[in-house]
Amino acid sequence: MERTIPVEELTSGASGRIIPVFKNLHRSFFSLASIRRLLIFIQSIFLCFIFHLRNCKHRPSPPSSPSSKRRFYFRRREIDEDVIRRRALAEQIQMLKSSIDDDDDDDADWTRRCHVTSFLFSGTGRNALFCRSWFPMSDEIRGILIIIHGLNEHSGRYADFARQLNSCNFGVYAMDWIGHGGSDGLHGYVPSLDHVVADTGSFLEKIRSDHPGTPCFLYGHSTGGAVVLKAASYPYIEEQLEGIILTSPALRVTPSHPIVGAVAPLFSLVAPKYQFKGANKRGIPVSRDPAALVAKYTDPLVYTGPMRIRTGHEILRISSHLTRNFKSVTVPFFVLHGSADKVTDPLASQDLYNQATSKFKHLKLYDGFLHDLLFEPEREEIAQDIIDWMVRKLSVHQP
Repeated sequence: MERTIPVEELTSGASGRIIPVFKNLHRSFFSLASIRRLLIFIQSIFLCFIFHLRNCKHRPSPPSSPSSKRRFYFRRREIDEDVIRRRALAEQIQMLKSSIDDDDDDDADWTRRCHVTSFLFSGTGRNALFCRSWFPMSDEIRGILIIIHGLNEHSGRYADFARQLNSCNFGVYAMDWIGHGGSDGLHGYVPSLDHVVADTGSFLEKIRSDHPGTPCFLYGHSTGGAVVLKAASYPYIEEQLEGIILTSPALRVTPSHPIVGAVAPLFSLVAPKYQFKGANKRGIPVSRDPAALVAKYTDPLVYTGPMRIRTGHEILRISSHLTRNFKSVTVPFFVLHGSADKVTDPLASQDLYNQATSKFKHLKLYDGFLHDLLFEPEREEIAQDIIDWMVRKLSVHQP
């Protein structure tokens, strides 16, 4: 008999593996009746726990032991030190030098023709979020593109895209989410994607106040695409935008088993930062360019550890919300997706395009392309498609 060799789940962004973090939970369940009994049992325990908390809420809390205080202090200090280390790395990134192509003359020439800055922005809960900007020296700025990166990556990866936008007189801003890149928070942990949505709206408002009258676009990749789409669903944000661009958006993400969707909310409350060892070991193929894959998965600012339960649940939650509300989308948008994407579903992008009521909407599917479109061998052509769409949108008069 042949022996089957187990293959590890591959990881990157918000894939269908997203909740392979929960996959071991359902292997021992064989019938619908067993699942129902388990759910009833879990709900009973949870209700007893809540009832116990209500009864105890007026009792004086016992003083914390010195050892527990020390553990909290050392853990907090460990996270803070990691943030300082990551922020220093983010500052050191040569934002105009490609990590894939080496052309020193090009970089030196472009440095003379653009202005690059990094700064901190105060997000939800007063978290310091690391941000970047790239602007051409020209005074004639056509518009501004605000980049919201995908899960586990960071804004510095989009320097080449920013350079191409600058060459067409578009200014660029980018923001690292909480727990990503040079921003505050435990690396790779997202306590709430609603907070990321709120931070995106606040960042947009700041940019508009700094550049009054300049048209603004939001760009989001993968889970960042889901964040951008949800942010643009709020009228007060949509009215500030000329349009949004989504590459490989995390839409219609589904759990690996129905039981996962049922227990994920509870587990995300009880043990939000718990990691399932072995769920995320190697990077999923997200580009057909081997150099781009090496650059991504050797980047110390790209999180490659196991996904935390709360993060996975948050992706399921925002994806489910967006999928139920495709018909309510009215913002002008351009969605791009590779037909061979194994991380997010290109058919969900097609459904968004078909169902949205936006008057100015476009979809482009790239045959055989993978997840990280702006890191595919044809990255410059894809970036040009995005630039052409923004130029076309700016030229269209809409009442």
